[in-house]
Amino acid sequence: MALTTIASATRCPSAVQLSINSSSACSSPSFVSLRSSSASVGRRKWSIRATSASAAPIVEEVAPPITLTENALKHLNRMRSERRENLCLRIGVKQGGCSGMSYMMDFESKENARPDDSIIECDGFTIVCDPKSLLFIFGMQLDYSDALIGGGFSFKNPNATQTCGCGKSFNAEM
Repeated sequence: MALTTIASATRCPSAVQLSINSSSACSSPSFVSLRSSSASVGRRKWSIRATSASAAPIVEEVAPPITLTENALKHLNRMRSERRENLCLRIGVKQGGCSGMSYMMDFESKENARPDDSIIECDGFTIVCDPKSLLFIFGMQLDYSDALIGGGFSFKNPNATQTCGCGKSFNAEM
């Protein structure tokens, strides 16, 4: 902690200001001012005023709710360019499938996004997801493989408590 004293040049200063700077990342500089006035001969009256500057909020990078691997991004861009339209990918979940819920994906026009949809930008590619589905797939990573056996899109969902063998349906406890 560093203390800085600023006072007038007279023998009995009428104002003293202390600046307190802490090395802590969460603290902000504080100032304490002492002022005196002569109330009567030989007596001084002191007033104390303390102020503190507010610290700027700490900004941390937040991971997007849905991410795409490089392979998934390349394949989705290729599929979108074949359609020759500026489309976004809608990702969601619905009841059904082997494990209780299944993933849904489809291209749609960006104008079809509803006001309550989450719009996620991922390396220039737009993903749209409704709020109910996002509860079940928040933090999910979409991957793509062109392997002959087991190829296609795969979902790495941290909320899935159970998945089926094909990887297209899951169960999540909420």
